[in-house]
Amino acid sequence: MKVLLVFDFDHTIVDENSDTWIVKCAPASKLPEEIKKSYQKGLWTEYMGRVFRYLGDIGIREEEMKSTMTAIPFTAGMKELLDFIGKHKGFFDCIIISDSNAIFIDWILKAANVCQVFDEVFTNPASFDDCGYLTVQNCHIHDCAKCPINLCKRRVLEEFLEHLKPKLKYSQIIYIGDGGNDMCPVMCLKKSDAVMPRHGYMLESMISQLSKNLVPLEASVVVWSSGIEILAYLELLTKG
Repeated sequence: MKVLLVFDFDHTIVDENSDTWIVKCAPASKLPEEIKKSYQKGLWTEYMGRVFRYLGDIGIREEEMKSTMTAIPFTAGMKELLDFIGKHKGFFDCIIISDSNAIFIDWILKAANVCQVFDEVFTNPASFDDCGYLTVQNCHIHDCAKCPINLCKRRVLEEFLEHLKPKLKYSQIIYIGDGGNDMCPVMCLKKSDAVMPRHGYMLESMISQLSKNLVPLEASVVVWSSGIEILAYLELLTKG
């Protein structure tokens, strides 16, 4: 049986937030105050729609956006990790569940020549309209009160696993992420699974809070700072 690797994208695979990185296209890399102040909690996708509309209004088009996005830095050791996974695809399946968008992730993965590492990418759909404006939609509809309205990563993961039955079962799921919206899927992991929160980020803090509040987390916890540390952990599995 294979091991399933589940990756977040922003501040995990890349060392930035791809949605805020696109603001580098704006004059002086800044957004107008009225757009910045328009964000409402839990409605990030709608907010990004306004950002993309503004960029379109000032004449920013696909090529400029693409060249900006493909300059985003990868997290330290992440390219080495993805190269390792790519060489061991007989052992690992690999998916991304991200609150970024399909266009940005596709551009970044293709520019780094790592698309083949990932079996599927689950994120907010995006496309360019007839006027050359980038538009983004919610990933799906869900009823999880803990997650943003556009994406519940737990539901995505559970539906992915359900779709595979009875053809395929994984010996282990390893969830690699950093943010608060990674907590919901982490809570559905089993004793044989592992969660790998990035050191110094929200997910690590939320997991440590669980133990203080005596809330059980079944999966083992392995904290990481560099992709090389994740690589070392996976290497032991392939030799085990």
